[in-house]
Amino acid sequence: MLSLYSSIKPKYPSSSFPSLSSSSLFQTISRNSLPFKRRFLGNLICNEKRNLCIVSGSKMDGIHDSSSSSQGAESFFRSVLANMENVYLMRNPTANAILELVHSFDQICYDHLAFRTFGVDGYGIDSVAKFFLDFGYTPREELRFPAKKLKALWFAPPSLLHPDSGSGVNGPLPRIFISELLVDEMSPKVQEIVRKYTKISGSGNKHAALASALGSLTWGIPSYSEFQQLARESEYAAWTLVNGYAVNHVTISTHRMKSHLRNIKSLNELIEENGFKLNSEGGVLKVSPDGLLLQSSTVADSISFCFSDGITESVPCSYIEFAERLVLPQYKNLLEIEVKEFHRRDGFEVGNADKIFESTSKDQLTRRTA
Repeated sequence: MLSLYSSIKPKYPSSSFPSLSSSSLFQTISRNSLPFKRRFLGNLICNEKRNLCIVSGSKMDGIHDSSSSSQGAESFFRSVLANMENVYLMRNPTANAILELVHSFDQICYDHLAFRTFGVDGYGIDSVAKFFLDFGYTPREELRFPAKKLKALWFAPPSLLHPDSGSGVNGPLPRIFISELLVDEMSPKVQEIVRKYTKISGSGNKHAALASALGSLTWGIPSYSEFQQLARESEYAAWTLVNGYAVNHVTISTHRMKSHLRNIKSLNELIEENGFKLNSEGGVLKVSPDGLLLQSSTVADSISFCFSDGITESVPCSYIEFAERLVLPQYKNLLEIEVKEFHRRDGFEVGNADKIFESTSKDQLTRRTA
């Protein structure tokens, strides 16, 4: 049976993640960035190798400069995002099909990319955030989810890297949303399992971006019994155990589109008319209290996973989200052609995000469509 991690061929097995220096992390991606096919975005890579710039692991303050070196750093950064996106698309046929469908009507821009982590022993938010901080991202608000025992932090992209054209990872750089399980608040048994695998990983937390770009776990393949143990207490924990640092979801920015799909309700209708199931938790459309942030998402795809004890079962993979950010009240008199992204509602909303998390839950995966 096909396992979650056999859909691509990483250089290093997930069970024996190499201990790499920061500089060799980037060099490894550069040497092993294989050509891949992007079916839904015609102006991106199409069976083409990219020229990558080898950069050091030090903080890339120079990305704000207009020099050729900063342009090389940006090219490299976008190449890493493209590899993360490619792993995501290979594993999630629903996301791939929806992106292809939407792109047949309009250009696609990403609002944000999201990652899940274990908040223990350096494997939490900071492990993923370092890569984005090195390339000019800045941390913004923290969000707390007490019932799910989670916290999250989102990061804003470099202000000087906001092209008006381009699609997907070649368009405006997305926000980054990283959450973590508050492991110390879980039961002793869950803590034991999580710490077992983060310990096996060794220094894998230093290479979260590499793991995401290669589609590899940084720890060994877990047993089915351990997966079930985590799932009984936290769906989030079980998902992270088998998916690791893989992109949890990408989000289409609807208001950046030019067609009728810029209205998220119209996009939701199109999605459902084409037979895709949307997350119904809290209603299909999640609306922030101020009414300015509208979000929806599909239910996650499932994929066969071969556990270490020889059992093969279906586990949740990733999903795709949609977000419409409305114009802030103080800018309501601007003409539509004058409105820029900074005139719109920024950030995230705990209530919305809490319901979006349910896109990978068993209740949503097994829910029958109306």
